Amino acid sequence: MISYVTYKIIHYVGIFTMISALAAFIAMTASSGTPLVRVPWAKRLVIAHGAGLFLILLGGFGMLARLDITHQLGGLPGWIWAKLALWTVLGVGITLAKRRPEWSGTLLVLTPILAFLAGTAALTKPF
Repeated sequence: MISYVTYKIIHYVGIFTMISALAAFIAMTASSGTPLVRVPWAKRLVIAHGAGLFLILLGGFGMLARLDITHQLGGLPGWIWAKLALWTVLGVGITLAKRRPEWSGTLLVLTPILAFLAGTAALTKPF
């Protein structure tokens, strides 16, 4: 059986991996004058982004299982749904960066703000 702390480490590694890959991909799309299919790191960053999202979900739901939150009456609390929505938006960020490179500056600013909001929702559990 995996411990709560192990799930928390998995969750944090996923967060750092996903945000690093997303920021690097956004910066690359903003500065690249060539199509991304010719950029050797583009595919690796997309893979790292997806792996990071998987680790975020694995660690997050593992922690919920250890806290026995998943078996509460009425489903998941609102703060978990808020975090899922924020991570979904961050997950779509890499597609937006690829299809709309002119939005790179906005995406680069929004990424840490959305991650901060997800962390705040987890710490304060406002709803």
